[in-house]
Amino acid sequence: MTSAPETPQNAADALPKSWDPSAVEAELYQGWVDAGYFTADPSSEKPGYSIVLPPPNVTGSLHMGHALDHTLMDALTRRRRMQGYEVLWLPGMDHAGIATQTIVEKQLAADGVTKEDFGREAFVEKVWEWKRQSGGTIQGQMRRIGDGVDWSRDRFTMDEGLSRAVQTIFKSLYDQGLIYRAERLVNWSPVLQTAISDIEVKFEEVEGELVSLRYGSLDDGEPHVIVATTRVETMLGDTAVAVHPDDERYKHLVGTTLEHPFTGRQIPIIADDYVDPEFGTGAVKITPAHDPNDFEMGLRHNLPMPTIMDKAGRIAETGTQFDGMDRFEARVKVREALAGQGRIVAEKRPYLHSVGHSERSGETIEPRLSMQWWVKVDALAKAAGDAVRNGDTVIHPASQEPRWFGWVDNMYDWCISRQLWWGHRIPIWYGPNGEVQCVGPDETAPEGWEQDPDVLDTWFSSALWPFSTMGWPDKTPELEKFYPTSVLVTGYDILFFWVARMMMFGTYAAGERSDERNLQGNVPFKDLFLHGLVRDQFGKKMSKSRGNGIDPLDWVDHYGADALRFTLARGANPGSDLAVGEDHAQSSRNFANKLFNATKFALMNGAVVADLPARDRLSDADRWILDRLEQVRAEVDEAFEKFEFSKACEALYHFAWDEVCDWYLELTKVQLAGGEEQAASTRAVLGNVLDTLLRMLHPVIPFVTETLWKALTGGESVVVAQWPDASDVAADPVAAQRIEDMQRLVTEVRRFRSDQGLKPSQKVAARLSGAAEADIEAQLTSVASLAKLTESGNGFAATASVEVRLSRATVTVELDTSGAVDLTAEKKRLEKDLAVAEKELSGTAAKLSNEAFLAKAPEAVVEKIRGRRQVAQEEIARLTSRLKELGGA
Repeated sequence: MTSAPETPQNAADALPKSWDPSAVEAELYQGWVDAGYFTADPSSEKPGYSIVLPPPNVTGSLHMGHALDHTLMDALTRRRRMQGYEVLWLPGMDHAGIATQTIVEKQLAADGVTKEDFGREAFVEKVWEWKRQSGGTIQGQMRRIGDGVDWSRDRFTMDEGLSRAVQTIFKSLYDQGLIYRAERLVNWSPVLQTAISDIEVKFEEVEGELVSLRYGSLDDGEPHVIVATTRVETMLGDTAVAVHPDDERYKHLVGTTLEHPFTGRQIPIIADDYVDPEFGTGAVKITPAHDPNDFEMGLRHNLPMPTIMDKAGRIAETGTQFDGMDRFEARVKVREALAGQGRIVAEKRPYLHSVGHSERSGETIEPRLSMQWWVKVDALAKAAGDAVRNGDTVIHPASQEPRWFGWVDNMYDWCISRQLWWGHRIPIWYGPNGEVQCVGPDETAPEGWEQDPDVLDTWFSSALWPFSTMGWPDKTPELEKFYPTSVLVTGYDILFFWVARMMMFGTYAAGERSDERNLQGNVPFKDLFLHGLVRDQFGKKMSKSRGNGIDPLDWVDHYGADALRFTLARGANPGSDLAVGEDHAQSSRNFANKLFNATKFALMNGAVVADLPARDRLSDADRWILDRLEQVRAEVDEAFEKFEFSKACEALYHFAWDEVCDWYLELTKVQLAGGEEQAASTRAVLGNVLDTLLRMLHPVIPFVTETLWKALTGGESVVVAQWPDASDVAADPVAAQRIEDMQRLVTEVRRFRSDQGLKPSQKVAARLSGAAEADIEAQLTSVASLAKLTESGNGFAATASVEVRLSRATVTVELDTSGAVDLTAEKKRLEKDLAVAEKELSGTAAKLSNEAFLAKAPEAVVEKIRGRRQVAQEEIARLTSRLKELGGA
């Protein structure tokens, strides 16, 4: 048992007058780091527990999604550390190829230069310089919210060790035939002039135009078809018109050709089941090099696939008057030229449709046929799916499993090349006679050969994160101790883009070559916890355009890091979105203040953390609060094991506020005023309850609990305190029932007092009967104290009474309120309340007598109004009765 400070008063004096997070958080955090509490020891004999931080972009700053992620991971690792595990929470950052290169290019542009002016090597060094000077803002923000990460193992996706891991797995996949180069359709950014991943494409509803154009003869009696498009400029790359094979309107045209209006080439009419004969005219134009669906059809029918735009999105190599035009200018000019030929059948403007835009540069994405490097995913995706099917990795909540299988079981090959300079250079070299060689990390390319100019998709190196950060492909103590990692915590929105890739590479890197690759497990993490998105208080997605985003550091400044963390953890249900607003943060701040004031009160009244007296020497209140503490401990443990953070926080919040502060602390005032033996027992119980409560709250609100726990116990730090163990003491249901009856009695008397117009602090003479039969005689002193009742002396004359049905019997409380109520003021208050109730009754009655309303309104709404009417009727009866008692109404 941890020893208490020399005197309780000294401990109370060590606390500030009130809780001010900004005055202590930075110092507390640095103290934890300096003490080495977060530094993992792979040689430890403790069981290992590990989490790798989803690496934020080096260009980024903390947003609410990060804050939620980090809070939950920190809570898990802090609890496991207290449970006796050797914990590694490994931090790091992603090099964020496109985002980082874009930032540096914009800086150069401000000086009137481009990356080409620098050359590749000098530009890359310029990016490294920016990273050293300006990158990593988020690391300081992580410290401010209390992230207990092992800073000694901070990693970066372009560290030398991680680069070695990238080269190792690339060569292995290449040698196995799982990486190949091919011309395929990609998401192309004309501004960035690179392929980009699906996650970097954001779809938005935009107003465009739908143009219907005519192929073939302008004579209705001659062969022709009408097709519609929102991107009329792409017709310059049309190589077919497709119809459904069973469409009787076009069967006679299938196999024939129509002349292209501008290029003169013959466009075949093909039949394909993909075409919906009920949509539009039932005929669609096919541009294989600029549309994903058209590309697949082009492969099926062996169609030509001319690319009609260059890397910057300008029309090129069509042999038409439109060459050299920007794609949007060409859209207008092509439509005008078609109209001049009489081929525009219809135009619909504006036409609302979904269009992909680059997340980084904002421009419209262009599907474009391009030579790129690809990962063949069939076998890799199957292994990732099987890992979940076999239970090697467990998804929480299980309701996300169908989403997982829907992605991994239907995955397309992955484009891994980017036309950038910042990133992991693709380790492919080309010889002077067309030779191709993949160069591994310990190999050297032949002299005079040239390396592929492209770099790898950022997600490629991120996919290795769970094991590359621990030294793979070398055999390291970290891999031996901490891999596979225990859990991955992330949002369900990147389940496919990052999580699936980690599972693919993790299962592959282990696979049949586990000894060679130095991985102990077949999966990168044993549990996968998916949380929802953080939304604003109205449930709307946070975004810059809506202006409803919340900077988590603003909340830290105004309410403290604990308030931010508790707000997020309290709303975190597996797989569900959470809505947060200022009122939530204020409530969490108030909770921290409540804990502070309660602990300070306890210390000022001599609470100690010491061995508890025998149960038979404890009061009913003491036994009740200890039993409730054990019940809450069990609830919290179960919730944490199931990643039900919200459930754990709710249990702790209501126990701390409703039971410890609102009831037990008030009861201790009575007990501390009793005999010394009872007072000593109460101090020990109060100290032990707060000790356990603070330890259970620490993973979520570390700063206030650290301050209070050290003052209460005199211990080194709650960070390394033991997590509460289960109690082997049997619960006392009799004591619990007595306290429940006492609470019900006090609550009803308080309500009755309020109805009588008595002030909360006003003491009133009272007489109780039935206490013996109700078995609450031992609680009467507490009842009198909490309900502000005094003994009935000579001359007592009851003016009011209330009967309260308890578990064993009914207790009657008679009160003498004569002279205690301002009759005139009380009548006015009651008359005002009566007017409000009568207005409510009138309004609800009117709605319920309205046949039109009843016919249209949902039954749930009608029932709610009926309930309101009933409440109004009961309130009118109560108020009328009370006014009659006072000689009114």
